[in-house]
Amino acid sequence: MTVPRAEQQLPVSVSSSQVIYDALKACGVEIISALPETWLVHLIRMAEDDPDVQLVRLAKEEEGVGISAGAHLAGVKSAMLMQNHGFLASINGIVGLAHLYKIPLLMIISYRGEFGEPDPWQTQGGGITLPVLDALQIPWVVLDEPEHVAQRIAKAQTLANAALKPVALLLTRDLMWED
Repeated sequence: MTVPRAEQQLPVSVSSSQVIYDALKACGVEIISALPETWLVHLIRMAEDDPDVQLVRLAKEEEGVGISAGAHLAGVKSAMLMQNHGFLASINGIVGLAHLYKIPLLMIISYRGEFGEPDPWQTQGGGITLPVLDALQIPWVVLDEPEHVAQRIAKAQTLANAALKPVALLLTRDLMWED
């Protein structure tokens, strides 16, 4: 797999992205919805290059809730890729569709604004992501070590499907960034 020159200059971990992508594939994910986001750049490219996966590019993150709902009703496994600010922007769809109609959502969220965040515009969203997930009763787990990724993604998808509810996997700077 050749990484485009522009992506080679980003310190986003290709190897961690590959571990995440392989775990999603191992769970049978066939549809991935996403908006462009720095930490997700390699995951989005991998989905785009994979003939066995349908990548749905979104105009706003809330659309991903509808894509995942439709996939669930069609019997297809899906995942939503988004930044935590995108998660916050999609709460209406999560509450009004996924919670109300018991739709499992596998949300892979880049957890921007956590400890070590150098960008001040990311810190506010990072500071409220966990309290909002908790308030919405959305189970979440942090992905911080490549060794835990596959098992945590598999367990998250199992819970989402068994409980018919959204679950969140938070991608940390330690996992996604190579300083």
